[in-house]
Amino acid sequence: MQCVILAAGKGSRLHPLTANCPKPLVSVAGKPLLEHIVSALPSSVDELIIVTGYLEEQIREHCGSKYCGRSVRYVTQKVPDGTARALWLCKDMLKGRFLFMFADDIHGREDIARATSYSRSMLATSSNNPERFGVIVRNPDGTLYEMIEKPKHPPSNLVSTGVMVLDKNIFKFEPKTPLNGEYYLTEVVERYAKEYPIAVVEESLWISIGYPDDIAKAEQIMKVKNINAIDSYAKV
Repeated sequence: MQCVILAAGKGSRLHPLTANCPKPLVSVAGKPLLEHIVSALPSSVDELIIVTGYLEEQIREHCGSKYCGRSVRYVTQKVPDGTARALWLCKDMLKGRFLFMFADDIHGREDIARATSYSRSMLATSSNNPERFGVIVRNPDGTLYEMIEKPKHPPSNLVSTGVMVLDKNIFKFEPKTPLNGEYYLTEVVERYAKEYPIAVVEESLWISIGYPDDIAKAEQIMKVKNINAIDSYAKV
């Protein structure tokens, strides 16, 4: 199985830590954030496709052609025009069903494994600040009905945590609605889900790394729970 990891952003909110270091390589509990992310992937994932951009040479040098036991290929997102455009850059590399995630946050190994047990799925959790994320509304059967990117008035407090199991049918739904100049995957996934149902899987661990203070909070959670990037619960 392949895993697409978006790692092209500047990580502006994490400044000054990202002034000379790409966000995926910022240290959390003594390891680069990207190492925590990749270490949580199930053994069925044997290839990483990493979308790079800002300070990409550091990421490519760090990961090389094999990282954490998985082969690696790279794609450069030259223009920061959104997550949907980033995924479309990987279109010709993908073989079928694949994992999709961001090089931003720490997730639980068991949660990701549960997600991959479905044909198509997305991880989600409750948030105290849903307006900061992609907000999810579910169908009665637990599949995705609607996903709204950073709404001013969230219809629920359930948010996408960025991990999805998709397949190549996603590419039937070209990005078409820009928001502030960027094409978000949110609206693409919503259209895709109308024809290809996506199970919404609630996860037990999501440590969101957005601001410098989040790193200390993440390290404290990991210390208290005695985890090494994986296995318990973090409230957003």
